[in-house]
Amino acid sequence: MRIDVAYTGVCGTDLHIFHGHMDNRVAAPQVIGHEMSGVVAAVGPEVSGWAAGDPVTVMPLDWCGDCPACTTGHSHICHRLSFIGIDAPGSMRQSWVVDARTLVAVPEAVSLRDAALVEPTAVAVHDVRRAEVAAGERVLVVGGGPVGLLIAVVARHAGAEVLVAEVDRGRRELAQRLGLRVVDPVGEDLAAVVESWTEGAGVPVAFEVSGAQAGVESAVAALGVRGRLCLVAIHPTPREVNLHRFFWRELTLVGARLYERPDFERAVALIADGTIPTADLVTRVEPLARAQEAFEALENGAGEMKILIDCGARG
Repeated sequence: MRIDVAYTGVCGTDLHIFHGHMDNRVAAPQVIGHEMSGVVAAVGPEVSGWAAGDPVTVMPLDWCGDCPACTTGHSHICHRLSFIGIDAPGSMRQSWVVDARTLVAVPEAVSLRDAALVEPTAVAVHDVRRAEVAAGERVLVVGGGPVGLLIAVVARHAGAEVLVAEVDRGRRELAQRLGLRVVDPVGEDLAAVVESWTEGAGVPVAFEVSGAQAGVESAVAALGVRGRLCLVAIHPTPREVNLHRFFWRELTLVGARLYERPDFERAVALIADGTIPTADLVTRVEPLARAQEAFEALENGAGEMKILIDCGARG
């Protein structure tokens, strides 16, 4: 399948690649990018169910089908998984050839700009599902970047009460505009806020999305009896964890690495019905020729959320 790419999002993983921190997986020259939207430009001879002009996004996973993870139904964490856009060429280009099994349909009513947020929304959907968030539960999200706010919105949609802890003022202000409860973990006593909010019980669920040691400590400390810590952020180095707290309160640690097709399909639906505030989350769009400026803006711009690269296709 050949796709005319409309937009490609820039994320934290792309920044790691940009700085050369993932050279063990990404060899130059390489086209990166895995958060995308576009339209089908050409259909392969063995492919059915798709036609030129169909709006799509891509679930950027290529699995083997034979390893223990795949044969037990967990192909998204295949032992030999190739993540498209990191381990294989990605979408930050005008034209892209992908396997038909990676395509996910996007409704005509959803703009291609909004559809570029399906992949990070699918991350949030998977995280909330892995943490088994239930209606009425109080949830702490540590880290209010794009994925953190998406987790907060998806958890709220599931009926949870949500508190977001974020150090960046611009991101806190955005979370407040979205109707979320927010705390500054540097300027305020997060433990005291959680203590008051939960009447001393602690939260049933905490999401660690900051990638920082302080974030891990805050998330663990906030959990109540038999609470669930959902680890979302990629921590590049080993972290100290208060295991006594896990023992004392019978806590559970849940890893949430990627997503599955139902998560993608749910993400499309949440964007289509307006649950995801796409207009608020996209803070900058740059043309493909200014991709480097987009990376620099994401790294340096206080309050920046999702930055998209305009790759040209309009459907």
